[in-house]
Amino acid sequence: MTETVFRAFLPELVDIRHRLHQMPETGYEERQTSAFVADLLSGWGLEVTRDLAATGLVATLDRGGDGRAIGLRADMGGLPIVEETGAAYASRTPGMMHACGHDGHTTMLIGAAFRLLHDDDFRGRVHFIFQPAEETAGGAARMIGDGLFERFPCDAVFALHNYPGLATGRFSARPGAMMAAIDAATLTVRGAGGHGARPEDTVDPVVAAASIVMALQTAVSRNVPPQEAGVITVGAFHAGSACNVIPDEAVLEVSLRATDPAVRTRLCRRFEEIVRLQAASFGAEARIDWQVGYPVTMNDAAAVDLAAAVIRDTFGDDAFEPLDRPMMGSEDFAFMLEKVKGAYLFLGNGDSAGLHSSRYDFNDALLERGPAFLHALARRFFA
Repeated sequence: MTETVFRAFLPELVDIRHRLHQMPETGYEERQTSAFVADLLSGWGLEVTRDLAATGLVATLDRGGDGRAIGLRADMGGLPIVEETGAAYASRTPGMMHACGHDGHTTMLIGAAFRLLHDDDFRGRVHFIFQPAEETAGGAARMIGDGLFERFPCDAVFALHNYPGLATGRFSARPGAMMAAIDAATLTVRGAGGHGARPEDTVDPVVAAASIVMALQTAVSRNVPPQEAGVITVGAFHAGSACNVIPDEAVLEVSLRATDPAVRTRLCRRFEEIVRLQAASFGAEARIDWQVGYPVTMNDAAAVDLAAAVIRDTFGDDAFEPLDRPMMGSEDFAFMLEKVKGAYLFLGNGDSAGLHSSRYDFNDALLERGPAFLHALARRFFA
């Protein structure tokens, strides 16, 4: 395949990205997106398997080779955010938008499939994995549970995620911990409400919950070694409806992050201890409802070395910027990396609004470089 063929296809690839941007769908609801991708790739002659993890799919290109296979993954889901970009191709779904660039990730993987399909010299088996529900719903884990790697065995798996603030088109990654683990919990503090003028007749859940919020910060400052990273965030605190009424309960939404599995375990244990004992000290009760947690995104050193070498050879030495420390964001690609060695890399989105912002938009300039990297990576993997 010549670069001329792909460059001629680029305007269509941009149009694909814009069409995907207009139809954001949240976790496990990506039916229109999934059907669009599946129909496109099957029309190109790829073998497409649909309905993994409800709306996920895998497209396979099998050109023989040595029997090994590489997996390339993109996430598809949008977010429940009202778009404020003003783009001509802005979301047409009320209250939803692609605020994390998953429309771009999906399009880059489509572009990689196009490049490999048109590379007559390529030999090897590639599984293009289009995953639903990355945003808090654990779509990767569900795809694995549906037999992803039994049905589509991979010897390595890779993923790209755009990163605002990193120079446009520059790649970044590190071996070992790349992204933090996350655990999320809904905390319900139950007391006994009453009149605001007679607090002595109540068990005030607001005071108990406020004490819990403050005490939780010591789980990091006094239970995590200073050399390690940990974050506990109380992102929501709901209680009461009037200034003269002490409510019966307070509800908190909490996230815990760590870049080391042992620290993650310690934080979760201390969270439960602090919540239970602080609530009891006020005569209240606390219930913790854990939600889906993501493990640490752990990159394989050899996979990072391979990707970095491909990037430098393809785009120049300055195209790869080693990441000096893990990022505290979280990513459910971590579940795939627990099963198969591989790497998760950032690709610079340039000077754009941040991820999960109503003004964020994916940088279309990446639609050339992203597929070119994935194409070169697959060739090098089987070389």
